[in-house]
Amino acid sequence: MSFISTTMLNGHTGVCLLVLLAALIPGIHLQPASEMHSDSQVYQPVLQPSETIPPIGTYTLKSSEGKPCIKATMGVEYIVTEKQKTWYFNVDPSRVVITGHCGKDSAVLSLQLPDNAAGLEFTFTKEKKRSYVSKLTAQLSPRPVCQKCGNETYSGLLDHQKLFTAEDGSSFGCRSENLLRVSSQLKIKLVPLQMQAFTLPSGQFGQMVECWADYSKDVIPIIIGATVVGLILIAMLTFLFIKDRRRQGYDRI
Repeated sequence: MSFISTTMLNGHTGVCLLVLLAALIPGIHLQPASEMHSDSQVYQPVLQPSETIPPIGTYTLKSSEGKPCIKATMGVEYIVTEKQKTWYFNVDPSRVVITGHCGKDSAVLSLQLPDNAAGLEFTFTKEKKRSYVSKLTAQLSPRPVCQKCGNETYSGLLDHQKLFTAEDGSSFGCRSENLLRVSSQLKIKLVPLQMQAFTLPSGQFGQMVECWADYSKDVIPIIIGATVVGLILIAMLTFLFIKDRRRQGYDRI
């Protein structure tokens, strides 16, 4: 009992001294105990039940010589399927740490959130005069979606791919959604997307190679419109031709 009383007394005396110092010396502020350990908390993404447009970030990786070798502009969204429900998480570009390496025929762009809470890694391959993403890995360790739910890490990869192909010195661009399934529970959505690797003159994007989804959206309506106009013209010309033949037939009678 005497030990407990002495400990409590010493603690009380220490608090009193701190309060007295804060009162006597200007510029000293006491920090509440609830805030003293806030910096030590582990960052965990919070999954959302509804989808929103992800913020767009620009991510540039430089070589050891200080020259840009990869540049990507995109919004990144993680889509998680858990117990027949779909959850969403948008990456905040201001929290992303960029790492990777630049090589002659291979380069890696790695985007990481604090405490390894989420990661997205692109492996670029250069083949003759073309470059593409040959491998994509993704990982997400979010906060549990319910009080009784345990911590889960969702991860997956796409390997031996030829994604986002562009000629050397050109960039790949796509305004439409790029939805990539990396596992049965995890999908990655990139929208809009523009990226380029290996050759970036002055660190700027080169001429953009448009993705098929954008091309079809732009060209197919034009083709359909031209086809409809052509059919209308054919119908009108046919009608006028038949009408003119009938008039000639009446004149002979």
